This record gives sequence, structure tokens and C-alpha cells, in this order.
Amino acid sequence: MAFSSLRALIGGGGGGGGDGSRGVFGGGSDGSKSNVIDYITISSTGDATDFGDLTVARQGLAATSNGTTDRGVFGGGDDDAHSNAIDYITISSTGDATDFGDLTGTRTAVAATSNGTTDRGVFGGGYDGSNSNVIDYITISSTGAATDFGDLTVARRYLGATSNGTTGRGVFGGGATGSNSNVIDYITISSTGDATDFGDLTVARQGLAATSNGTTGRGVFGGGSDGSDSNVIDYITISSTGDATDFGDLTVARNTPAATSNGTTGRGVFGGGSDGSNSNVIDYITISSTGNATDFGDLTVARQGLAATSDA
Repeated sequence: MAFSSLRALIGGGGGGGGDGSRGVFGGGSDGSKSNVIDYITISSTGDATDFGDLTVARQGLAATSNGTTDRGVFGGGDDDAHSNAIDYITISSTGDATDFGDLTGTRTAVAATSNGTTDRGVFGGGYDGSNSNVIDYITISSTGAATDFGDLTVARRYLGATSNGTTGRGVFGGGATGSNSNVIDYITISSTGDATDFGDLTVARQGLAATSNGTTGRGVFGGGSDGSDSNVIDYITISSTGDATDFGDLTVARNTPAATSNGTTGRGVFGGGSDGSNSNVIDYITISSTGNATDFGDLTVARQGLAATSDA
């Protein structure tokens, strides 16, 4: 498997200002490694707008942010070799990314989440020549190298991750272990240590994306591959362990999309991926309400293996 307080003044489409309304999509592959970052206003449907460039063009990277504090970070990926790069942006201000530091190891097909304004980001899993169970962490507001956090319950790549924000629980779901995985495990982001079993996805798959409605506490996992491209969305209550439940379907079955949300405002978006060719599709859901996704607009560049985050 291959892998907005400045509003229209900074490029049209509004949003930003660290208010939870701007989503960004970075990197991926459009046939070659991409450094593209584009953005949307999550509360308003429409096509994405150019934001700037990553420091290194790569696919299979992961992204997270410190929420309304307004810094987004992109870590890991494949830039023709497994990468340890972390770079950062100010989500409300368009422009190119800046070097942040390095992950503890080089790896691709990694997943990331954070405890929001509490300011800790975590990167878990991936592939470094073999499947990885490594979790490491950063302080998002401070540049520097990542630190070891602990281990996932199962070493895997092409997984998804999200959290319930400042409530502080992060979950990692799915991935590839040699076969497709339905594993969900969780950590307390503020406390280092190994992950704990949470439950199972409705469908074992890799290359899925995850997001949540923040402290409202629902996490969703969408897309991926279960042997063929998947349109499955399922959900969990992040604060309560247990198996995932069917939510609905994406508008287009695809693997290696990216997802983010406007937090407690409750809209989740899934962008890009592969549906047999690179996809520019963005669709959206209301995270608190089950049902099928709706068309949102298009990315500036059709690509797969990208990453997404927001200022929520």
C-alpha cells in the first residue's frame, strides 16, 4: 500500500486566530513526496487554500497541536528514507514550517495526538525497518528533541490517534502488525508509561485516520484498508474503555486519509487519501451524531499519506 483572527487578510477562507476554526493538512504523496500545507475553515464548507510548505517533503507523517495555543507540529514520515523530522507552524498565520527538533528514532506511518492546551504532544508507532511500539513526547510550545514516553501494547504502523484534549487521555487505533489490526490502546498523556488495552475497532484495518470532539469525549476512526479501501467510520467514548461502535460511512472509501476537527464545536473532517488514485476529497461529520459523511470541498493537491491538525 502506498502510502483562522486574521481571516481573509491572510489568504481567504477565514478562520484561525487560535480559535479552533482552522484545520491544516500537510505532506503526503501526490506521486512524489509532498511539502504542501493547505488549510480550511472547519465550520465552513469549501475548498482548501495554500498555507505554505513543510521543511521536508514527506509522506506517512503525523500531526498534532496545542489547540487554541495555536502551534501545530508535524513529525516523522518518509522523505525517501525514514524520517525523524519534527517541524512546526503557527496555525493562524500562513507561511512555511520551521524546524522543531527530532523524534527519538526515524520512522514513518506514525500517529500523533496531544492533550491540547496542556501542551504535550505524543507520537506513537510507525515503521523504522520493522513495526514500532515506540511512543515519544514533546512539549509543543518549546522546540527540541522528543523524549521517550513508553510503548504501545502492540507494535504497528499506519495507525490512527486522537485524544479527549485537556482531559488527557490519548488513544491509538488500528494499524498493520503484519496483518490488519483492530487494536485500540490508550495512555494518560500527562504521565509517561506504557499503553493499556482499550478495546477493538469494528473492523481491523490499517491506514485509517482519527479525530475527536475534544473534551466532549467522542473519538472517531475513519477510512483505511481492510484488504480493500474502506469507508468505515466508527466511534468510541474516549474516557470509557470498550469496543468501538459503527458511526457511518465516508463519502468515498479510501486509505491513508488525514483527519482533524474544531474540537468541542463538533465538526470532524477527513481529507485526502487513496481511492485507487490520489484523492483531494474532504468530507465532514458531526462527531456527536452518527451518520454518513457529507462533501466539504477539495484539497489544493490530491494526495495520500498526509497529516492533519487544527487550532482546536
